[in-house]
Amino acid sequence: MQTYRTETTVSKDRSVALKDLPFAEGEQVEVIVRRHALKRPQKKRYPLRGQPISYTLPFNSVAEDDWEALK
Repeated sequence: MQTYRTETTVSKDRSVALKDLPFAEGEQVEVIVRRHALKRPQKKRYPLRGQPISYTLPFNSVAEDDWEALK
């Protein structure tokens, strides 16, 4: 089975015309019509990208009390 995909717009008389199809004259084809999915505005994928970074006490140790070896 050969598949051919194209996009078009429904005309004022609510019809669709397909031209220059890559099939031979008289060849039987199946036509499926479906609505294009509405494109939703994309949310920012990385909302913190480009935001300034500040470190509070950058040289202090982190979770020092959690280390069993230091007890």
